[in-house]
Amino acid sequence: MFALAAMGILVVILRWSQSRGSSVVEGPARRSVPTDYGLLVPIAAPETYAEGEIMRRRLESASIRANLAYTLHGPRVMVYRDDETRARAVLRTGH
Repeated sequence: MFALAAMGILVVILRWSQSRGSSVVEGPARRSVPTDYGLLVPIAAPETYAEGEIMRRRLESASIRANLAYTLHGPRVMVYRDDETRARAVLRTGH
């Protein structure tokens, strides 16, 4: 009896975790507009994703936390608002 109840519970859990739309596994990332990234602000709009990655790494080498997001308007380099001025200066000077 106990084994049957345990099997029933496992079936319910597995069906819930594998059903479409409510999976516990993260789905693919969705693109959004550049202003939909919470505390992050866009500071650069590179032409290509590769150019954006170079900018992001330049910022990280200057100890500025940066992200590269592929938005509906193309790639955007994003930083926290507190780092915005310094990040723009780093990208402007190239150091």
